[in-house]
Amino acid sequence: MSKVTIWHNPRCSKSRNALALLEEKGVEAEVLKYLETPPSREEIVEMLKMLGISARALMRTKEAIYKELGLKDVSDEDALIDAMVENPKLIERPIVIKDGKAAIGRPIENIVDLLQ
Repeated sequence: MSKVTIWHNPRCSKSRNALALLEEKGVEAEVLKYLETPPSREEIVEMLKMLGISARALMRTKEAIYKELGLKDVSDEDALIDAMVENPKLIERPIVIKDGKAAIGRPIENIVDLLQ
């Protein structure tokens, strides 16, 4: 079976639902609690490639830190990635990775599609 990884925040209901979905489908996933062990810059860049999205699309734009850092006015991809490296709370969750592809679990159907 393919290796499956989830970038998980146990305090987030969507993240808990995604983990429950994986368990329900019998998928053994490596659980990365990304707030405790933040991803490196390289890991975030790789995630963006797997997702096929921009850095801003991976960000939680409603987080207070997003507003505090004035990220709405930042257009430089590298600066947005650096902000996520320094503040992993900005990273959207959950993210499930399988076979070099990834999906953000909002909505959870994205994960169902990835697993098929």
